[in-house]
Amino acid sequence: MIKEHYELVILGGGPAGLSAGLYAARARLDHVVIEKGAPGGQVLNTDWVDNYPGYPEGLSGFELADNMLKHAQRFEVNIQHGEVERVDLSNPDSKILHMGDGSTVRCDALILCTGARPNTLNVPGENEFRGKGVSYCGTCDAPFYRNVPVVVVGGGDTAVEEACYLTRFASKVSIIHRRDELRATKIIQEHAYANDKIEFVWNSQVSSIEGDNGVKEIKLLDNDGNTSTLEAEGIFVLIGITPNNSCLPLELLNADQWGFIPVDSECRTAIPGVMAAGDIISKNVRQVVNAAGEGAVAMLAAEAYLNRLKEK
Repeated sequence: MIKEHYELVILGGGPAGLSAGLYAARARLDHVVIEKGAPGGQVLNTDWVDNYPGYPEGLSGFELADNMLKHAQRFEVNIQHGEVERVDLSNPDSKILHMGDGSTVRCDALILCTGARPNTLNVPGENEFRGKGVSYCGTCDAPFYRNVPVVVVGGGDTAVEEACYLTRFASKVSIIHRRDELRATKIIQEHAYANDKIEFVWNSQVSSIEGDNGVKEIKLLDNDGNTSTLEAEGIFVLIGITPNNSCLPLELLNADQWGFIPVDSECRTAIPGVMAAGDIISKNVRQVVNAAGEGAVAMLAAEAYLNRLKEK
């Protein structure tokens, strides 16, 4: 059951939130981690994690999330299920969370770990082969595609940079773009054009993803209505991400143009006593390992803030 007041509320139970919760519990703070779904966040949708320190053999995303949850439970992290409809930060001295059931929760310090979600194609086969050939992170999954052809969907900086990175592993990388020119910055484009393992398919969109136990073919539809097929064992959908920020006061938090929250080196936002960590913050690298680290940093900053309040 969620109380009416806590010293610290951690909003979101992904890697950043669980890490923050672990540190909060060890610091003996009166805290709660509020999560509307299953603890673990986006990592639950990851088939295999091969780059998290301490697991030399790799493990499934579910196992990693489960281990994080068990670690939190060992220290009796207070994790509660609930949905926050609106966060009121108009008065920095009284942070108020308006819950979906009509109740309110007040706290002295708040850590935002609401995360982000990858934009999807919404085509047949995408959900079916998620984690079995459909990926949303080249840096995470590239080593699984050694010496096989893959497809990258997108034309921005991230898509083209990840395509270049994938050429270290894949036999061929086909960039599918719905326009006839890339949106990536010129120097990134130049690197891609100079890479003989990259080919471009212009003015086209993915119409379906097909295979059996994994991805085998990508069906395409061009702007003139013509269809074609590409053989590929992996497809990297890199068409942007959307922050989970609908409940947050973006203007007060000085959100960037994409809706992510800027923080300083201690994960402090523009509002005293409000920290943010994980994929909701404005940054270039979104990996499980740095989300967990940011959660720890944010909680230590929150603890310092709470100590200053007590001194007053």
